[in-house]
Amino acid sequence: MKKLLVMAGMGLMFSASASAVAETLDGRAIFDKNCSVCHSINPPPKLAPPIIPLASRFHIQFKSKTDGVNHIAAYLKLPNKKNAIDQQAVARFGLMPAMKLPDKELRAVAGWVWDQYNPATSRGRGFGGQGRMNSN
Repeated sequence: MKKLLVMAGMGLMFSASASAVAETLDGRAIFDKNCSVCHSINPPPKLAPPIIPLASRFHIQFKSKTDGVNHIAAYLKLPNKKNAIDQQAVARFGLMPAMKLPDKELRAVAGWVWDQYNPATSRGRGFGGQGRMNSN
């Protein structure tokens, strides 16, 4: 009986960790699929501003990753000139269209965008983070 309980407990542990992995979204993959047509990661720009310079502006504007990601996700969902982080980019490229993605995907890609800039080195991370929510 004891072995049966241990086995059942282990099965629940494995199924819980498998579902946690399934819930972790890959911000880079979401970017590649939905954003990379217009945005490059590094300069030069494609049809919209590159991600690393945008990410650096978010780091200047917001003190925490949570605040930055919240702003990015809200902006992706409903872009407007008033909340644009880079008014010169809006003047040059125009206002981006709203991203018709689920909120979880918007937050994952927003987290990935935030992670592309490393304020400690004042340089981009290039192809870094997966967009997981970690507060700085």
